[in-house]
Amino acid sequence: MTSIIYPASNLKSQPNLVIEKGDGVYVFDNKGKKYLEAMSGLWCTSLGYNNQELIDAASQQLSKLSYSHMFGGKTHQVGIDLAEKISDMVPTKDAKVFFGNSGSDANDTNIKLLRYYFNAIGKPQKYKIIARERSYHGVTVASASLTGLPVNHTNFDLPFSALGILRTDAPHYYHGSREGETEVEFVDRITANLEQLIIDEGPDTIAAFIAEPVTGASGVIVPPRGYYEKVQEILAKYNILFWADEVITGFGRLGKDFGCNAMGIQSPDILTFAKQLSSGYIPISASVISGEMYAPIIESSEKVGVFGHGYTYSGHPVGCAVALKTLEIYQRDNVFAHANEIGQYMQNQLQTLNGHSIVGEVRGKGLIAAVELVASSTPAQTADVVAFAMRAGQELGMITRAVAGTSLAFCPPLIITKYEIDEMLFILKSALDKTLQYAQKM
Repeated sequence: MTSIIYPASNLKSQPNLVIEKGDGVYVFDNKGKKYLEAMSGLWCTSLGYNNQELIDAASQQLSKLSYSHMFGGKTHQVGIDLAEKISDMVPTKDAKVFFGNSGSDANDTNIKLLRYYFNAIGKPQKYKIIARERSYHGVTVASASLTGLPVNHTNFDLPFSALGILRTDAPHYYHGSREGETEVEFVDRITANLEQLIIDEGPDTIAAFIAEPVTGASGVIVPPRGYYEKVQEILAKYNILFWADEVITGFGRLGKDFGCNAMGIQSPDILTFAKQLSSGYIPISASVISGEMYAPIIESSEKVGVFGHGYTYSGHPVGCAVALKTLEIYQRDNVFAHANEIGQYMQNQLQTLNGHSIVGEVRGKGLIAAVELVASSTPAQTADVVAFAMRAGQELGMITRAVAGTSLAFCPPLIITKYEIDEMLFILKSALDKTLQYAQKM
């Protein structure tokens, strides 16, 4: 046992893999074994490992200005440049950017910005947030309350009611549809449930609706066609803001610049970024709000004398320098177009697994996907089977992740090639064959 309290782990388990180095889409353990990193670490290393341009950006910034804060009006040019770059890229009007350190704290910040905004415009009662079942938005007290996964709630006594967190249906047709219900009927039913929730709670009490365009840790749920169109109509009808959590989907993951643009979400009022913002090389996040939201926040902060929110590492110059270089590489090398092409190839190749007797559903978009396993009769047995499949893949030289208790997730670096996708599928098929044999003996 080490002295580390390991995140998102069974704390009784021993560490089973010590990663020593990485290069491209591969990592190597401390025994020299090579693994295809099919999860981009944790959905984040979009440009792969050992990218010399990102390493140089960090090194040069460390030599020039290793640290400076942004409190009390102090700033630095690399932070200004990054904020302007993000504002120019995102689909939010006149976007304003607040920097943090992780997706969790960025979502936490957005909760505070929502409250600050509605207090500033004289609507303090408008603070509730609608989040979905089977969603993931982080693990701070506030962002974990937005998250819709029981494992992130159990034993933590989170303040759902105090934060005004409401729940609506997950848009997962495979698990959520009723017998004989078409996808269109499913969308009509769950969006009608959303509207009824708004009516029951009172539209004047609800600030925002939060959604990942395509979910990650909750199982890579891709909503059916027409879902977001109906959701946006309902939100507009009741003057509720749309908050897009793009921590995973932002910057090319779905084959377009942003998940909103890939999924038909028009001009979100709030956005959350992290992970691929710096290709995971340096911790940095961005909370983005529209200029319309920001204007009354300015006036309110002047009355108070200070905007009383910020982190020691908000706008850390090294994080900003690496993120700025990451965005430059995305655009210069047409990384999003490459991700779209290779993503279509990956999705087509994964669909060949549908005939495998252990596979229940293959779902995904762009370079993110999940393979749902259906080899056992109880949730505990299914989780055990999925864990076995993950271990089998690791033994064969591929790292993936078990998500939502039923599925294996895939989220390779955006720079992956067709050859490497084929390698991933070869290992996966072998792992699934081993897993079927294991499940049949249970």
